[in-house]
Amino acid sequence: MSGIVSALADNLSIGDFGLVIAGFSSLVAFMTGAATSAIMINWGRRRRAQSEYALPLMLEAVLLLVFGLLGSNLENNRTLFVLATVALLCYAMGLQNAIITKISKAEIRTTHMTGIVTDIGIELGKLFYWNVSTSGSGVAAVKADQSRLWLLASLLGIFFTGGLAGALGFKYVGFISILPLSAMLVVLAVVPLMDDLVGQRR
Repeated sequence: MSGIVSALADNLSIGDFGLVIAGFSSLVAFMTGAATSAIMINWGRRRRAQSEYALPLMLEAVLLLVFGLLGSNLENNRTLFVLATVALLCYAMGLQNAIITKISKAEIRTTHMTGIVTDIGIELGKLFYWNVSTSGSGVAAVKADQSRLWLLASLLGIFFTGGLAGALGFKYVGFISILPLSAMLVVLAVVPLMDDLVGQRR
């Protein structure tokens, strides 16, 4: 969203209102996805459901499945295809980002790396900080949270690896390269959803 908001301002300044509308639509789609995720999670929490996070995850899986299956057919209509694709993927990113934000209590957001790279820099600064002796001063030593640093570095590496796998998959296989990801999300979401269904029948 950082790039989209920057592009919005840039395109507005030069009067390219077509791109302004496209950028604004992307922004709204992302926010709508995040709002949808929050509604589903809060609905699940109010009902003490096992599937509070699984509901938006399953919706994301279905959207990616539809994209993977229909993408090659829609590609013939370039204008409609590009707008629909950007809106769909922004909506799915909003869903996913809100899920992780809610699970981690706003500690982690997985669809953008600016915050993660900043936090890695902060932890590295703590790690290499030279603590001059402060005995008797009551000042605590500066210490890095190495488990957090490892988590953040892992997320950055996984994000990069996922981006590379997606680009190569699309290059060599096309839209159906997204189907394994969709299937993986279904596997993650289906167990808590089934638990809730079984619980309701009892």
